[in-house]
Amino acid sequence: MVKIPSPRRLFRSRSRSTSSSSSGGADICAMVAEHEKIEWEVRPGGMLVQKRRTPEEDAAAVEYILVRVSTGWQWHDVSIDATATFGDLKVMLSLVTGLWPREQRLLYRGKERDDCEHLHMVGVQDKDKVLLLEDPAVKERKLRSTTLAQLMGVPCHSFIQV
Repeated sequence: MVKIPSPRRLFRSRSRSTSSSSSGGADICAMVAEHEKIEWEVRPGGMLVQKRRTPEEDAAAVEYILVRVSTGWQWHDVSIDATATFGDLKVMLSLVTGLWPREQRLLYRGKERDDCEHLHMVGVQDKDKVLLLEDPAVKERKLRSTTLAQLMGVPCHSFIQV
């Protein structure tokens, strides 16, 4: 285990010739912490660690984005966690559209996305558009089953009407 006495020593400048070297290390530490939005604390043993957050703070820190989903002739605005997957988005869309998740295909930036891909990793941001298509194979199966059901509905035809 490595103990770090203070954050100023962690980012200390190597050159002693400049007059701003004593405060430059603290500025770099502050810039890094501000850029990454990470809060640091020094433990009683002198170790510099990332601050712990309570579960309530973690729940409040969840970022939600609004995704506009187009089905061709309809628009659906879906609010979802920014770190969710496209599979999660399909489940939410199944509640709105009535299509099962396995019957859906989601296109973002011209590419079909897998269920395991995360929205934030692909680059989906707030109010971005995603295209929802029904899987053509499933659509064809539905069409076949409806035509078969219609044919099976009339088992025999009468030749002579009385």
